[in-house]
Amino acid sequence: MKTTQTDPNIEIIFEDNHLLVVNKPVGLLSQEDHTGDPDILTLCKEYIKKEHNKPGNVFLGLLHRLDRPVSGVMMFAKTSKAASRISEQIRQRTIKKKYLAVVTGNPPPNGYLTHHLLKDEKTNTVQVVKPNVKGAQDAKLIFQRLDSVDDNHLLKVSLITGRPHQIRVQLSEEGYPIFGDQKYGKSNRSTTALHAYSLELEHPTLKKEIFFSAKPPQFTPWSKFSTKLFT
Repeated sequence: MKTTQTDPNIEIIFEDNHLLVVNKPVGLLSQEDHTGDPDILTLCKEYIKKEHNKPGNVFLGLLHRLDRPVSGVMMFAKTSKAASRISEQIRQRTIKKKYLAVVTGNPPPNGYLTHHLLKDEKTNTVQVVKPNVKGAQDAKLIFQRLDSVDDNHLLKVSLITGRPHQIRVQLSEEGYPIFGDQKYGKSNRSTTALHAYSLELEHPTLKKEIFFSAKPPQFTPWSKFSTKLFT
């Protein structure tokens, strides 16, 4: 397994001249913020600079974000051409994103959720609101329950729209919050059991379908479930 050899160390899932795909660890920022804590964008730039002997500033396009407590597949563009073409796929909603989540409560075997969400930029929180509220965005997802152990349920979630905190807010609103989610699940745990499991898209230059996936971290509550469910 190739890694970035940074602190923290990050697993590299795929790399070519245009893309860098990694498995983001839990607790790592997607990009730099006011805290000054390590972020995955800066660490991946450090890796590219060292690995490929790049002089000066390294270009690395941040194509999407994962919340700090969320782990999983993150993709970066190593060229402006790749950044532009993948950003267009994101706008057209042709990229397929799947997540794994461990929730509490009593979710049904399958579900289709649609809400309108409003983000408060000052508090960095999202709430469900009525459709006519100014600034509200529609949010849609589907899920399948893969397994249940005690009061923990493993869901596979497919995003139809991509909104900030969408999965966390929508599942919580329905009464099955994500295990360990302090912000939307009223938990006092230090981890949120949400993992960006896979990405499927068209390669920006080869024009062929590519697929990337990463297994979730093997600690509680993920370790309660068979690893066969993560393949």
